[in-house]
Amino acid sequence: MHRRSNADKRVREYQEEIRQKIRDMYGMETIPEEIESYIQAAAAEPAMEESAIFDQVVDIVVKGGYDYYVYDLVPLGHALYYLSMASVYDAWIGKITGLRQQMREYDQVAAVIKREKELDEDAILNELLYIKERINKSSRILTDKKMTAFFFVITPEEMVIKDTMKAAELFAKFDVPMSGYIINRLIPEELREQAIPEYLRNRLAMQEHYLKVIKATFGGQILAAVPEMERDVTGLSMIERMAKAIFGEF
Repeated sequence: MHRRSNADKRVREYQEEIRQKIRDMYGMETIPEEIESYIQAAAAEPAMEESAIFDQVVDIVVKGGYDYYVYDLVPLGHALYYLSMASVYDAWIGKITGLRQQMREYDQVAAVIKREKELDEDAILNELLYIKERINKSSRILTDKKMTAFFFVITPEEMVIKDTMKAAELFAKFDVPMSGYIINRLIPEELREQAIPEYLRNRLAMQEHYLKVIKATFGGQILAAVPEMERDVTGLSMIERMAKAIFGEF
C-alpha cells in the first residue's frame, strides 16, 4: 500500500511538472481544458506511472549523496529508452539552432515575427538542453562499469529466457554494464522424493529442461540460484534467507 501511494504521489507531481512547463513555455496562466483532459487521461496509462517512477530514479542518481543505490528496476524499457534519447535531443537541438540561424538572415521586415519566434525557440531550446544535460549525466553513471552493475533475474521458463536474451542484447547495444544472472524461484528438487501432485512433478521436469537451456546460454555468468519461497521476501528474517541463498553462509 505504501509503495502504491508513493507511485500515485509521483504521478501527480509528474503531471504538475508537465503543466508548469506548458505554462512557462507558452506564457499561459491556466492550462486549456483539452490539454488538461489529455494530461489526466495519460495518467491512467501504466506507462505514465513507470515513466514517472523511473524519472524519480534518475533524479536520485543525478543528485548523488549516497555510496550505493540498489534498484529493483522492472521497466527495463524505460531505462533503455532513456539511454537512447541523447542522440534524439542532439538532433532536435541542432534543428532548432539551425532554424534560429536562418532567422538571422531574414530582412528587417520580419523583425517582430523574428523576436516572437526567438522567444518561443529559446523556451524550447532551454527545455531540451535541460533534459539533454540530465540524460547525459545519468547515462554516464548508468554506463560506468566502475559505478554501476546490472543483474538480470531469470526464471526457468521459455519466454523469460527469450526476453532476457533480447534485453541483454539491447543492454550491450547501449554499453550498459551487465554483471551476471541470478536464477529465481527454483522449485526444490527434494520434492521429487515426496508424494506430490502431477502438476508439480511436470513443473519440476520443465524446470530441469530450462535450467539446462539457461546454463548453456549464460554459462559462467550465472552467479546464484534462489529457491521458491513460501511467501514474499519482506522482513529481516526473509531477507537473511535470500542473502544466504545468493551469497552463502556468512
